[in-house]
Amino acid sequence: MPELVSESAPAFTSEFVTVRGPGADGVAELVLDRPKAMNAVSTAMARAIGAACAHLTADESVRVVVLSSSAGRAFCVGADLKERNALSDADLVRQRPTSRAAYGGVLELPMPTVAAVHGFALGGGFELALACDVIVADATAVVGLPEVSVGVIPGGGGTQLLPRRVGAARAAELIFTARRVEAAEALALGLVDALVPAGEARTEALALAGRMAANSPVGLRAAKRALRLGHGMDLTAGLEIEDAAWRTVAFSGDRAEGVAAFNEKRRPQWPGR
Repeated sequence: MPELVSESAPAFTSEFVTVRGPGADGVAELVLDRPKAMNAVSTAMARAIGAACAHLTADESVRVVVLSSSAGRAFCVGADLKERNALSDADLVRQRPTSRAAYGGVLELPMPTVAAVHGFALGGGFELALACDVIVADATAVVGLPEVSVGVIPGGGGTQLLPRRVGAARAAELIFTARRVEAAEALALGLVDALVPAGEARTEALALAGRMAANSPVGLRAAKRALRLGHGMDLTAGLEIEDAAWRTVAFSGDRAEGVAAFNEKRRPQWPGR
């Protein structure tokens, strides 16, 4: 079973989610921690994910976030269908904003995010991974959006995020068939971005996050903002978004330090502002 993060003490804890770090490198880890249920997302767990994301967003020392799992067999198997079975229609309506806040919280994190996926990442579990910027999977990974097989649709961003990754026709095929995709095919289809040996997803995700975090915190956040806002825009609108993001970094302390460090042939000491 993957270990919980690093040596860093937990910065945020709840019954079902733990945030560790950031460490000295600025990398924090958001750990899905309901292993007995393979991280099935109950209302309480969704509330905890949203709160953890708010905590990370407010911490300016966090440069990159890794989303991982403490469950041995799964990253996350999606919505807690046992809980859902007991909900009335009115309960489901009341629960919906909490669910949206969890998935939206991951999607809207202002810093780069890397998902470390092993085992099952299905339904809402795969949607949590899709909300991240990069997905690292190991050889045990099985991903998919099977919601139509139980009479619903992906409701954590899947109908919008999946076609942005793999195109409309491929996303339609995967969602309409509700099929599960094993690791090698997932890489070939672009459902995940890197494939590593079994048990190595978290290690590689943290290493990748560390390489990202070595760069300017201001630059990382501005680049993510430009990538997210510009996606799907026509080129002219996208370039205006890029220009606005450039202006937030061009006159920053990080830009001054980066240029100075380059000319002085030393490692930059980013002020982060």
